[in-house]
Amino acid sequence: MTDKLTAGSTAPDFALADAEGRTTALSDYRGRNVVVYFYPKAATPGCTTEACDFRDSLSALDAAGYAVIGVSPDSVDEIRSFAEAEHLTFPLLADSDAAVAKAWGVWGEKTVGDRTFDGVIRSTFVLDGEGVVQRAEYGVDAEGHVARLRTELGV
Repeated sequence: MTDKLTAGSTAPDFALADAEGRTTALSDYRGRNVVVYFYPKAATPGCTTEACDFRDSLSALDAAGYAVIGVSPDSVDEIRSFAEAEHLTFPLLADSDAAVAKAWGVWGEKTVGDRTFDGVIRSTFVLDGEGVVQRAEYGVDAEGHVARLRTELGV
């Protein structure tokens, strides 16, 4: 796992395919505050809860000047199905080789039940319009996370 990002770090740029196969880059969001969240697996219970919470908070976040981007190691087909099933209107990006997850320090050892493996550690970042990390949270809980983040951001 790469070093973790902290407040004041410049977020590593990326260019990844979205659910439609179009390339989206972090640099496309220059001049806008962005919430970038990493989730382990599309259509799983925790990831669905978190994505739907972001979906349901999207208009308030947008009105406060925040764009939302979700990133996972899923394929384009998997994120397309997930976005369609849950009516997600913000970009979901496919980091199939986990290169971006590793660059952002969210790839590491995790344990689920009695199984230990490498994967995405659920994490959320708030970036300013210059791509500087304002807030970095690793190992967040899916449930209640978005509501807490909104409170902390005053949204």
